[in-house]
Amino acid sequence: MHDPQESTRTIFVSFSGIDGAGKSTQIENLCSRLKAEGLQVRLIRFWDDIARLKQVREKAGHTVFKGDKGVGSPSAPINRRDKNVQSWPMTCVRLFLYSVDAVSTLRMVKKALRSGADFVIFDRYTYDELANLNLRNPLIRVYVRLIMKIVPRPDISYLLDADPLAARARKPEYPVEFLQFNRQAYLTLSRLVGGITVIAPLPIDEVKREVERHAAGRLLLKTDRRENAATSPGDGGEPAKLDGHHTRPAA
Repeated sequence: MHDPQESTRTIFVSFSGIDGAGKSTQIENLCSRLKAEGLQVRLIRFWDDIARLKQVREKAGHTVFKGDKGVGSPSAPINRRDKNVQSWPMTCVRLFLYSVDAVSTLRMVKKALRSGADFVIFDRYTYDELANLNLRNPLIRVYVRLIMKIVPRPDISYLLDADPLAARARKPEYPVEFLQFNRQAYLTLSRLVGGITVIAPLPIDEVKREVERHAAGRLLLKTDRRENAATSPGDGGEPAKLDGHHTRPAA
């Protein structure tokens, strides 16, 4: 027997990856597809809605380390100096900031899951902060496990893997060397914490299909449970679909 609360439970999704991996494109596409199915979607941007002590971070990047402001583009590259500064003093600052953000994340997730939305989608998540750390260090790994005891696990966590050179060409903000380090940290993190769906570097349309395929499994389950709660067996309604390849599973 299905739990009747499951039919209305909000599905929690996160997108992570190095800068230039294509997160914004895939998030926009998934939100559009879900809304086209008549579903309510809430989008939460980690840096805007969750991260705390932003002035401290901005001063460190712009005043202390002389990094550029803004967002880089192929026609106007910039040189950011913040998460790519890997000194021990900055690592200690990060450990404090990320702990504060973990508590903020917990509160935001609880609030979002009570919002009544069908899907809550996070543009970046705690994973994107942890991937800035040196995960080869045993003490940092202990810290990661502690943080993961605080923050809720998404139902679906996408890690959009990307070639650092291609990502740098799309969004020129950080040196290629840092993007290479960052990419390896994401992959290491995915193995360390588990439960992350890694999508290999692929053309945009193929990544889109992979994202939709994973989301569709949750959408079909959610729709079936709604129908089971509202109708008797054999009524034969078709569930919402993200694409034409998915049909109702056999009973």
